[in-house]
Amino acid sequence: MKNREYSAIYRIMHWSIAICMTLLLVTIFLRLTWMNKNNVALIIQDYLATTDQKLTQDQLITLAKKIRKPMWDWHIYIGYALVGLYSIRIALPFFGQMKFSNPFNKDLGIKEKFQYWTYLIFYVCVAISLITGLIIVLGPKNLKEPMEEIHVLSIYYLLTFIVIHLSGVFFSELTTQQGLISRIVSGPTKNKEN
Repeated sequence: MKNREYSAIYRIMHWSIAICMTLLLVTIFLRLTWMNKNNVALIIQDYLATTDQKLTQDQLITLAKKIRKPMWDWHIYIGYALVGLYSIRIALPFFGQMKFSNPFNKDLGIKEKFQYWTYLIFYVCVAISLITGLIIVLGPKNLKEPMEEIHVLSIYYLLTFIVIHLSGVFFSELTTQQGLISRIVSGPTKNKEN
């Protein structure tokens, strides 16, 4: 397999999308762990117990949601940025950049078919996540709950894709595509003349 070179546009898009995905995962992780509304409510309740003040459980949850709202607002802002990047990524092939690979090509080996199918499924899942996220934030209230149920599933495909992607990158780097990581970071290698 020929070593692939990555243009500046490709590298900028790749790393911009990767950074957005990572930041989205951080906000999800915080929401599910330390910034979980029940954990924050418990911290508030423990503090209030030392001051002889009390709030109802509903008041504690409301206050906890207000405390973590700025962090969750960042999830939304990063989601908007990802919508823009995704739209650019989908449009780039029409301008001769970052063309999508066809997993139906009969000349492909098993490894390449798996790779192309993985990316195709990933892009479809990202589209579903972005559309459901936009409906949650901008759509009618009656669709919010069913869209949230679908949107929450994003973490599963995203974590799965990251594991498959990083495994594939390291496997390729160590076998048939030496220098792959440096090419996606710094761009095409320059041929040095003697």
